[in-house]
Amino acid sequence: MGAAVKRLPPLKSLQAFRFAAEELSFKQAADQLHVTQAAISQQIKTLEQFLGVTLFTRLTREVVLTDAGRQLLPYVSRGFETLEQGVERLGEDPRPELLNLTVLPSFAGRWLVPRLGSFQQQNPELSLQLSPSLTVADFEGTELDLAIRFGQGQYPGLESRLLLKEYLLPVCHPSLIDLDRPAAEQLQALPLLSDVAPEMEHIREEVLEQIGVDVDRASSRLLVSDATMLVEALLSAQGFGMLRYSLCYELLERGQLVCPLPMLLRCAYDYYLVAPQRHFNRPKVKRFESWVRHELQQVEQSFNRFCDQTGITHPEA
Repeated sequence: MGAAVKRLPPLKSLQAFRFAAEELSFKQAADQLHVTQAAISQQIKTLEQFLGVTLFTRLTREVVLTDAGRQLLPYVSRGFETLEQGVERLGEDPRPELLNLTVLPSFAGRWLVPRLGSFQQQNPELSLQLSPSLTVADFEGTELDLAIRFGQGQYPGLESRLLLKEYLLPVCHPSLIDLDRPAAEQLQALPLLSDVAPEMEHIREEVLEQIGVDVDRASSRLLVSDATMLVEALLSAQGFGMLRYSLCYELLERGQLVCPLPMLLRCAYDYYLVAPQRHFNRPKVKRFESWVRHELQQVEQSFNRFCDQTGITHPEA
């Protein structure tokens, strides 16, 4: 059986005593705690009543510690110092020389990794550890600093910051489509390549209805659970499919893929930076966040150009 819990004085009263005793001034204690001198005096009285002893001798222009006050002060001071150190340690970075990231595999492979060289050139003192993952990793008990997730921004116990809004569009290899002829009837003859990720639910039916294919009679020739595999299948001219703009905008600009239909859907998921709130205060995390937001401006600018060139109405317009 454990020891009985001892009843302690109110924390505010102990804090008021600490500052008043160290400064030997109720006024200076009030200034440091941003309260009134009367509030300090009341907290000291509360503590004296709780302990049943007098802690200060009140003189005309000063206060002096009694023997009881002098005896209590070092314990209270050490207690608060220990508490402050513990709170401060929570925000400390155990590996300031290493940035540990977990990232959605498709985003890591198709977008992030090819650009990391510029981040490392700007931050040569930092090493980077990248862990592709489809799920949110547990930050507790690990050296993980930050996650880039694809979702709806709801991660219990973690702070999430919107990084990039995502959109979906139909794409295929240019050898499979004659852009001078109606696209819908050409697409009806092509296999539909489908991503079975949660955010792609109901997308297949909507696309097939757009091109006039009976949903019940249509079949996908390839089902994948990672968008990187879908990109490779599309580049090898195996069919057409819906792809995230962030993963295909450079392929569209280079002519390696084409968008055969003036169709654009808002994705159910977006990209977020995710971590415990205190991690966002780490200098290396701040630098990475600033860098990745700057780099992602290219995606947003490309998306605006794409809407202007194709005549597709911007979803946010």
